[in-house]
Amino acid sequence: MRNRRTAEPSSSEITPESVFLNRRRLLAAGLGAAGLSVAASVAASVAASAAASAAASAISSSSPMVVSARGLSPGEELTPEDIVTSYNNFYEFGMDKDDPARYAHELTTDPWSVEVAGECAKPGEYAFEDIVSGFTPEERIYRFRCVEAWSMVVPWQGVPLRRILERFEPSGNARFVEFTTLYRPSEMRGQRSLFSSIDWPYVEGLRMDEAYHPLSLMAVGVYGKPLPNQNGAPLRLVVPWKYGFKSIKSIVKIRFTRRQPKTTWQLQGPQEYGFYANVNPDVSHPRWSQASERRLPSSLFEPNRIPTLPFNGYGAEVAQLYQGMDLRRDF
Repeated sequence: MRNRRTAEPSSSEITPESVFLNRRRLLAAGLGAAGLSVAASVAASVAASAAASAAASAISSSSPMVVSARGLSPGEELTPEDIVTSYNNFYEFGMDKDDPARYAHELTTDPWSVEVAGECAKPGEYAFEDIVSGFTPEERIYRFRCVEAWSMVVPWQGVPLRRILERFEPSGNARFVEFTTLYRPSEMRGQRSLFSSIDWPYVEGLRMDEAYHPLSLMAVGVYGKPLPNQNGAPLRLVVPWKYGFKSIKSIVKIRFTRRQPKTTWQLQGPQEYGFYANVNPDVSHPRWSQASERRLPSSLFEPNRIPTLPFNGYGAEVAQLYQGMDLRRDF
């Protein structure tokens, strides 16, 4: 079963890569039969850690995976898997782009639990498996735009964020939802670095209407495999119309709140990183333009750049969330 609009490209149109086609066959075979889980299909072909296997098996379904390639243009191709898993900002493991891939194996992700707190009927400590179990997995092929003006096209697997949050029954007082990343300096060497000025742990947040938007995803996989540690295992946000730093990784706390959360980068540099962080080619970063971007795997030295689209190309679906707002002020 595919859920895509007529104007959206099919998976075969998006990329000719054999690894992607193999993944599609693998997922179709593994998820098309009743009672089979993501883990059953993935484990047959990839060597996964215990935590990764748990992440995959936690989402089981008797229905085929829903596939959606939202906001892409015909001919727009997936970023190669080795780039997606090796070129990352995850400062908990270091400041260089290859530090997460080099050091994230030191992180223990099994067992994993998430604290739920604040304005909701069901606060408590939840095992990762209990948070994501029972949902039909979805694949979302999204643009991913970093505030540093580079971008990717990534096939994520996960659960609509709204479905996750509704499990905890947020009250009418919940206007925002705050997310917190793991703080474990013994395994996350960037947190113990003398050169880091970040006030750990990393915190991000969304308005509830943003969190409940159909595009917002709680991801547990990428390229048909459980999330690698460097990509935010075992679960991370993906909010495709915002700059990448909003898509917080390795979540250990969800808090529903009446007030707008004080987020890490907003505290770190309020003139550079706003709470909303919507992709906007008309609002430059103080140190560089946001009007264009470098689509990986192109290098820093290649002159060809592509125009940045408002809301990263998702304006038709999300612009109404910000009606009446000054997006130059509320950046």
